[in-house]
Amino acid sequence: MKLIQSLAVALPACVTVSQAFSILPRGLQTRLGGSQVPLGHTEASSEKRLIELSPGTTRWVTEDEKWALKRDGLNFMDITDTPHLGLQSEKTAAAREPVVFPHETVFEEDILPLMKNLSKANMKEHLTGLTSFHTRYYKSEYGAQSAAWLMERINETIVEAGAIEHGVSVKRFEHPWGQPSLIVTIPGQTNKTVVIGAHQDSVNLFLPSLLAAPGADDDGSGTVTILEALRVLLKSSEIVQGRARNTIEFHWYSAEEGGLLGSQALFSEYEMKSRDIKAMLQQDMTGFIEKTIEAGEPESVGVITDFVDPGLTEFIKKVITTYCDIPFVLTKCGYACSDHASASKAGYPSAFVIESDFKYSDNYIHTQLDTLDRLSFDHMLQHAKLTLGLAYELAFAKL
Repeated sequence: MKLIQSLAVALPACVTVSQAFSILPRGLQTRLGGSQVPLGHTEASSEKRLIELSPGTTRWVTEDEKWALKRDGLNFMDITDTPHLGLQSEKTAAAREPVVFPHETVFEEDILPLMKNLSKANMKEHLTGLTSFHTRYYKSEYGAQSAAWLMERINETIVEAGAIEHGVSVKRFEHPWGQPSLIVTIPGQTNKTVVIGAHQDSVNLFLPSLLAAPGADDDGSGTVTILEALRVLLKSSEIVQGRARNTIEFHWYSAEEGGLLGSQALFSEYEMKSRDIKAMLQQDMTGFIEKTIEAGEPESVGVITDFVDPGLTEFIKKVITTYCDIPFVLTKCGYACSDHASASKAGYPSAFVIESDFKYSDNYIHTQLDTLDRLSFDHMLQHAKLTLGLAYELAFAKL
């Protein structure tokens, strides 16, 4: 494994996964030839995938070329399996009433007492478990195992809250690659739905099927942040007993690293079924502040301003100001930088927050160095406060 890790550092981005695997000693190839290897090796140069690099700009690439693009810092949506995402929304856009978000936060008396229950220890325990998997690469057995582990933790959270008897549920959203997305539903008085999302998969961009990808920050941090917000939200009897105006869903997407595959599949189905999604917030990377501090900048929540819904983003700024102990900083991340892009393409108002100004975000992601010890659980607590505050405020809002 040390040889592979050395290769991952030494070889340029233009070297493909197949080429890298082929230069390994034959004995090492054999030892690594278990169930994790073929997923990233045998298919690497054959199947072409259609990716979208910006609205309307598409390209056919191999799997190897997808990873090379990501190593070069280019985001994209892999639209091979979801070419019609957004078409129905475009046809009905003129007839849809725009979502109007609240002008201010109004539930402080309910939310602030709940926030006292948020626990850094819970997030650390869950993230320790999540990062114990060698990788959460969506095509690997580890990816399927980590999803099963996460679903157990989510189900425990619902059971411990006594929420099952009130119709709160978790289910798998299946994908052909093996790692499912996960959906928690908290029914409200209407089918109007507010979605809180994160992605559960991780990847090592050099050899996805072989190298370790603990993915502590990307996006283990977001995964456990929204899980902790869900746990505390379920302490509200108003929420659990379905008295909120709107339904709330928590999503943990599969295969974000492969080009937003899991969220595209999910929101494609929602679009086809005309699901009434009023808002979607993505939490992707919530724990790394090292570069912000080194730069002498204040610890902040990064609020993404490009390719997002302006009204929802404006309300999120108000939620941060009300419920967080740190300020926000406005920043940009480009097209298709996380799963909110899938919701947006389906015609749903979406937003994205990240751990810092984007230029100070975690540079260890997509490697074996994206580990728990580099993260601030105090900072993750701020993202949990934002998540809890937004979910509760929008649960009762007239949208």
